[in-house]
Amino acid sequence: MSGPDVNLVLRSTRVVTPEGTRPAAVAVAGGTIDAVLPYDTEAPAGARLEDFGDDVLLPGLVDTHVHVNDPGRTEWEGFWTATRAAAAGGITTLLDMPLNSLPPTTTVENLHTKQQVAAPKAHVDTGFWGGAIPSNVKDLRPLYDAGVFGFKCFLSPSGVEEFPELDQEQLARSMAEIAGFGGLLIVHAEDPHHLADAPQRPGPAYADFLASRPRDAENTAIEGLIAHAKRLNARVHVLHLSSSDALPLIAAAKREGVRVTVESCPHFLTLTAEEVPDGATEFKCCPPIREAANQDALWAGLADGTIDCIVSDHSPCTTDLKTPDFASAWGGISSLQLGLPAIWTEARRRGHSLDDVARWMSAAPAALAGLTRKGAIEAGRDADFAVLAPDATFTVDPAELFHRNQVTAYAGKTLHGVVRSSWLRGVRIASDGVLAEPTGRLLERDH
Repeated sequence: MSGPDVNLVLRSTRVVTPEGTRPAAVAVAGGTIDAVLPYDTEAPAGARLEDFGDDVLLPGLVDTHVHVNDPGRTEWEGFWTATRAAAAGGITTLLDMPLNSLPPTTTVENLHTKQQVAAPKAHVDTGFWGGAIPSNVKDLRPLYDAGVFGFKCFLSPSGVEEFPELDQEQLARSMAEIAGFGGLLIVHAEDPHHLADAPQRPGPAYADFLASRPRDAENTAIEGLIAHAKRLNARVHVLHLSSSDALPLIAAAKREGVRVTVESCPHFLTLTAEEVPDGATEFKCCPPIREAANQDALWAGLADGTIDCIVSDHSPCTTDLKTPDFASAWGGISSLQLGLPAIWTEARRRGHSLDDVARWMSAAPAALAGLTRKGAIEAGRDADFAVLAPDATFTVDPAELFHRNQVTAYAGKTLHGVVRSSWLRGVRIASDGVLAEPTGRLLERDH
């Protein structure tokens, strides 16, 4: 057995490592992975052995797109409930979005407010994105120096007045500022002019809502974003890609060396417009869930590497805001606890492996955020794990979720993959739905 300080050994016949899935024993010392060893390696004297049998040992998931809404709109979610849901779902690290909290994370002072609220409540390791809005170009560098992982902006209205969108001139100015210090700009890419020109028919019909958020709005916004990034040699990331029409444009930009990465989300990859009942606004998000053929193309984009990662865009609200009118209902889907089984259910159906899922949901988001200690089961990384029974199934009961508001588009769905336990730096933080006391740390970008 490796180093003298090993105090824990985790063993499984299926350990997902960067080199593939194999039987292994993972030695942990001081909360760090010390070594990945042959399966039958004996645990050293005094070390605890945990044998998971045929359950799969995955790297803890990294979710870089979570709206915790705390402080200010804590009745929508909150750090206590969000991080418990994350831990129960196999997520051991999350990054909190800079809006729907009050105040938004657009100044260093506001960041410190959020950190103070989060610190005693975090069940998983938690970091923060800053926000780029028209009035805060001067705040971007100080926020970066204070440890945010990058900056989020909107190109169309965000839905909350305290976080206004950037026009093209403001986008270029913020992007140039962020590129100047080597930062990352992450973008909600929907073009406001295309949205304004789209038919707006309020009511319960999902087809009317879908028509109000056309693919062209995404495609045009992404085209403009790529052009700015190319001109400025800036690093940009497209949030929650929904329109598969944009994939050839993104693939071409990547081939040209434009520094662009892309995410999609469980709801776009597992739910389809065809299955959304009228009035079922638990399915509302912006950009929207599109048709099955579009979903097939998104999976092809994942398979060929055009889409880099899968993250939740967990955006909850109180039940009363999910009115039956798609035009007025709050847009956002709660899936923090369900992302892993939802994606695994669809991935296995399409012939993908848990190695693929770990790459999309752990390694790639960790790389996006520069979280060098997260995202893989290999020596030197934090001992963060999810233990998954991949063939076990369960039916989603909203009442059993840890989200503060138990509204979910996955209600009643039977999913493959039961998260047996989650581990953070060698400590079991969730076990069969029972949560430990919070031990998450607040993370800052590696300086």
